[in-house]
Amino acid sequence: MSKRTVCNRCVMDNRSDDTITFDEYGNCNYCNYSLERMKNVYFPNEHGKNKLDNMIKMLKKEGEGKKYDCMMGLSGGLDSSYLAYLIAKYNLRILAIHIDDGFNTILAEENINKLTKFCNIDLIIEKPDKEQYMDLTRAFIQAGVPNIAIPQDNILLACLYNHAKRNKIKYFLSGANFALESILQRGNAHNAADKTHIKAISNEFGDKGINKLHLTSYFEKYIANKYFKNLNILLPLNFIDYNRERAINELNELCGFNYYGGKHYENIFTKFFQTYYLPKKFNIDKRTSHLSSLIISGQITREDALKELEKPLYDDEEMDKDIEYILSYLEMKRKDFNKIMNEPPRKHDEYKISFLINYAHIARKYRNYLGH
Repeated sequence: MSKRTVCNRCVMDNRSDDTITFDEYGNCNYCNYSLERMKNVYFPNEHGKNKLDNMIKMLKKEGEGKKYDCMMGLSGGLDSSYLAYLIAKYNLRILAIHIDDGFNTILAEENINKLTKFCNIDLIIEKPDKEQYMDLTRAFIQAGVPNIAIPQDNILLACLYNHAKRNKIKYFLSGANFALESILQRGNAHNAADKTHIKAISNEFGDKGINKLHLTSYFEKYIANKYFKNLNILLPLNFIDYNRERAINELNELCGFNYYGGKHYENIFTKFFQTYYLPKKFNIDKRTSHLSSLIISGQITREDALKELEKPLYDDEEMDKDIEYILSYLEMKRKDFNKIMNEPPRKHDEYKISFLINYAHIARKYRNYLGH
């Protein structure tokens, strides 16, 4: 194992990501790239206010004669919750979609109920077929790949596309943002829209099929939307001074929103995936990218981020209860799960992947090689 190297500016390291590089100053490619694109994507100023105002005007005009002006996903987490609050202030007619996959925390459900009621947002709750969803999620764990949340993410995307088409909605408001997510680790990751990959893992490790699950493909998510404009994705949080602590306090004062302790911890499976599965099996600590993003947007110092990384990832007793719940839901035995956790980690490209995604990977590596 190579010596651990930590970026001098943020806290990204080479422990689990072979795509990271460091310049002569000891700064990594992640924060260098984030700072380079910051001026083009993040507008926490008057310019951003003008952009947001123009976006709202456009949505209201495009929504004339329709039931909804736009749609969004609502997880009960901070980003989607604050986005709902922000947009509702402009009296837009919003259709919100929530995926209940059986792993919701009580806090997330309470946050969703409070927000939709206070902001007068129409909410549709989708529940994937339990038997097949359980089988597919279990198959990804058995495959030993890093991103076992791919089924969860893909089903959300598919539901959004289906409801957009059904309601003739052209605009999807995403809670993705630069302030808290400018740095997203690429090493060991894989695109959630890879339906080919999902089928391959289901065929090898599952036995219930996926015909009852609504899934989407890389072609539909990227190619069709890019060239045929089936659904336009907008990022309103990039047009405001989006501060994590301030957002939590505002939402709490607004409707009693309760924060759940960490990014994406509103879902039991996602929390387990980020704080237990990835660190234990792949030596990946997602806090490095989350904290590095906060460093780049000036919300935390590097010193404070390093102190945060010294804290335990989870409470042992609480995590044990979460794992027991997840394994019970997935109908997995603890001994089988422990065996998988102790096996050598696998890579996504050890299983069949979409040729379009493979082409995109090759193109990105070529651009990196040329220095673009």
